[in-house]
Amino acid sequence: MSNPLEALRDHLAPIEDLKAAAAVLRWDQETNMPDGGAEARAQQLSTLQSTAHERFGADETGELLDRAADAVSDTDPIDPNAALVRVTRRDYERAVRVPSALVAELSKAKSQAQQAWTQARQNDDFARFAPHLERLVELSVEKAEAIGYADEPYDALLTAYEPGRTTAEVEALFDTLRDDLIPLVDTIDDAPQVDDELLRGTYPQSAQQEFGRSVIEDFGYDFDRGRQDVSAHPFTTAFSPDDVRLTTRYDEANVASALFSTIHEAGHGLYEQGIAPSLARTPLGDGTALSTHESQARLWENHVGRSRSFWRHYLPQLQDHFPDALGDAALEPFYRAINRVAPSLIRVEADEVTYHLHVMLRFELERGLIEGSVSINDLPERWNAAMDDSLGVTPSSDANGVLQDVHWSQGAFGYFPTYTLGTLTAAQLMDAIVDDRPDLRAHIADGDFAPLLDWLRTHVHRHGRILTAPDLLDRATGASLSAAPWLRYARDKFGDIYDLT
Repeated sequence: MSNPLEALRDHLAPIEDLKAAAAVLRWDQETNMPDGGAEARAQQLSTLQSTAHERFGADETGELLDRAADAVSDTDPIDPNAALVRVTRRDYERAVRVPSALVAELSKAKSQAQQAWTQARQNDDFARFAPHLERLVELSVEKAEAIGYADEPYDALLTAYEPGRTTAEVEALFDTLRDDLIPLVDTIDDAPQVDDELLRGTYPQSAQQEFGRSVIEDFGYDFDRGRQDVSAHPFTTAFSPDDVRLTTRYDEANVASALFSTIHEAGHGLYEQGIAPSLARTPLGDGTALSTHESQARLWENHVGRSRSFWRHYLPQLQDHFPDALGDAALEPFYRAINRVAPSLIRVEADEVTYHLHVMLRFELERGLIEGSVSINDLPERWNAAMDDSLGVTPSSDANGVLQDVHWSQGAFGYFPTYTLGTLTAAQLMDAIVDDRPDLRAHIADGDFAPLLDWLRTHVHRHGRILTAPDLLDRATGASLSAAPWLRYARDKFGDIYDLT
């Protein structure tokens, strides 16, 4: 009889190949596919994803898991064999509850909705997207009911991105964060505002691309195993650790927008490129949770890319690329400008402090969509009212309001909370890194990111899904997730920038 673990791996590998092939098609849909290809692409994705689901949910998978479980005696969660059985079992038990027909219908509806969202956003026409969103909500509720949940259907959707975490836990953490966040926002709002006019000018896209590429190459992003393209909404996808794709979008009137988007997506890409090669073509060969993935993006974007240390090294290089716009810029005004705190309409361009308010708004609205307390037709009005209430700004168009994010067109309900969970995780990880490497800021100021990347490779990246997000964080930092490290970081950083007492 063959080795039961090898038999399980042999069974899972082609299923992972099917999922990777579907990811290639989704990447192409976002970057290169002509509008006319939407219907055919929807069917292609539906076929691939339903086939992968059927093969994974087959009785054979359960039988192979049973045999492999008998062969695994080491229950240490860091053991790859034990983890393969444990994580695959968790995924399998979730998958068998969802009918293949529902998977196929969801896949097709997502592909159609994404195309409709793109057109609706371009034309500021929510009505064009509304029926697709309504269908995705219906199908997502159906999926939640099939999976099952303890308290509310949103729980079943959230755990797809945050295994083991509940809506109630997220709500409690957000409430704790909000209690200290709102006073900080109010205090900054009362202080003299930072001038960020020097960020606005003429910044040709080609020069932005060249500078951004050079920065993330310095970080360690390997372009022999990755690439960067343009899309309507920045994202990262990976087909294997050796094929990782980043995208961004450019604004030639603002140098900060694409740069920090590039750094953010590179954080995701570095994580994917750092997963142990031995985990490829198994369910372990991915990030453990979206909060962990987002922590990598937010760590590089904010703790590195928006730091004084970083710009001591890179401001002269940026000036070389844009001498007319930034030739006279000094370090301190530039550092303050890129860290300006001000309520804004667009989440992906929000400052570090008010960013969480954008996430909380989306969490509350999509939770309402799933439980039925928010209707599709009322969504734009509810969105605008929530923006006014939490941030004091109101979108002048749906394109800059309810249509600004791609996530709902992808049926990704339960995704948005991971942005704040990831930001809190990043701060907690950074505290641990600095404890281990007190000289880290000096290395960053020299453009040397090897100590940081090595630490992340060792404590985060290489593990893939071997550890759950809570286990990984506890092993890396010695504590469970808390808002306290980020709140300390924010008070120190923005207290200094805004001369708060």
